[in-house]
Amino acid sequence: MRSRLLFSTLSVAVVAVLLLGIPLAVVMSRLVTDETRDSLEREAVRLLNEVENSDPLDRPIDRDQIARNNPGRYIEIDLVPGNQRITIGTPPPADSAMRSQVRSESGTRVLIMMDAREVTEQSTDALVIIGVVGSMAIAVAVGLAIVQSRRLTLPLQDLADIADRLGSGDARPSKHRYGIRELDRVAEVLDRSAVRISDLLAAEREFATDASHQLRTPLTGLTIRLEEIVASADEPDVVREEGAAAIVQAERLTAVIDELLSAARRQRHSHAEPTDIDHVIEQQVKEWTPTFKHAKRRIQVQGQKGLHALATPGGLAQVIATLLENALTHGDGTVTITTAERGGSVVIEVGDEGPGVPQDLATRIFERNVTGGKGTGLGLTLARGLAAADGGRLELVRPKPAAFAIFLRPVEESRTRVVAGPA
Repeated sequence: MRSRLLFSTLSVAVVAVLLLGIPLAVVMSRLVTDETRDSLEREAVRLLNEVENSDPLDRPIDRDQIARNNPGRYIEIDLVPGNQRITIGTPPPADSAMRSQVRSESGTRVLIMMDAREVTEQSTDALVIIGVVGSMAIAVAVGLAIVQSRRLTLPLQDLADIADRLGSGDARPSKHRYGIRELDRVAEVLDRSAVRISDLLAAEREFATDASHQLRTPLTGLTIRLEEIVASADEPDVVREEGAAAIVQAERLTAVIDELLSAARRQRHSHAEPTDIDHVIEQQVKEWTPTFKHAKRRIQVQGQKGLHALATPGGLAQVIATLLENALTHGDGTVTITTAERGGSVVIEVGDEGPGVPQDLATRIFERNVTGGKGTGLGLTLARGLAAADGGRLELVRPKPAAFAIFLRPVEESRTRVVAGPA
């Protein structure tokens, strides 16, 4: 590109110099010729006046004086009295002579001639000056073209490198600006694209991490069920029961995948629906009871029955499963699930009898990658996000012993808002 810019600028400069220089050279040549002719004519008139005003007796014509006053000229003077001709100087060649002749009323004639090669030399000098000026103009144009081409090509190369880095996955904004509005606009667009790509990559990484974390629990449950099947191969009834439980775990695994994909696409708000709280809790208790039995612990449910709230069944199930897993991993004793309706919300509280949440972690327990043990620090973060997606919230209501509460919107409140809306 730089060579093309240089060539195009040089071409424009040469064409401009030629379009201006050629007419200027022609005009200068004509001006020199016309000026020389006018000068010869003035010299002839002046000499004629001197001859006319002289007295041949008192002041005879001085040849030497005329030659000194008109150097390089050939002069002929014809005097009428006596028909006398006076010649001064050497005549130039006939093919290169430039002449001027004047005659007075009395008949006196003055002829002045000069060599036209002097005019050619003056014209050549003028042409040389024009050529030098034109060359200087072309040189200046080339210098400006080099500077301009560097100013344009270097930013374009830089932008190409930035685009190449974006294509290779390096989504860091460059924040380079070049002082050229169009190029700065391109740089701004690339920076915004880099930010969007970085956000997308971060979202993809978070999704992969969240998926691996959320899928671990149902896979663990499925493994336990399969182990029970293997251990009870001689008891058909137990095999059928454990096989059915394994199928339920597999279905839950499918639901978890669907929920993760839906959350990744930010479409879960529109799927919140009236949900039977007792049914979701019963399902989770049934799934987690074998795991708690292996740990010689138990789950109990208490509180109001028959509650319904706006939620996504799969999402609410994941939140409760996360709280149960958290209680199993970090808590101790019996895990109690309490349901109630208070403060305009349906509340599901999950607590245990363990040591609780350390004071320094209580305010940061829902932050990503914050954990008080061997966990990943993702479960509670994802659970809070799932609750918020359904219009609810997840809170730590008691640090010691630990108790978490899910606050959901009751179905009646939603209906009241819908009915009252158009009014």
